[in-house]
Amino acid sequence: MNKDQIKGTAKEIAGKAQHAAGKATNDKELQAKGLGKQVAGKAEKKLGDAKETVKKANTR
Repeated sequence: MNKDQIKGTAKEIAGKAQHAAGKATNDKELQAKGLGKQVAGKAEKKLGDAKETVKKANTR
């Protein structure tokens, strides 16, 4: 795992928690921020996945 994968996963988890908190308190803005964080986290994780794939391909 690389730092992008770790940071992305952490961001995604934080976004899920934020979204759940917004849902529990009926705060639409907090829910939206949570979803945004989840999307950003997924994108960062995908970037990390791509870097790992390239790194593995270069070591062969």
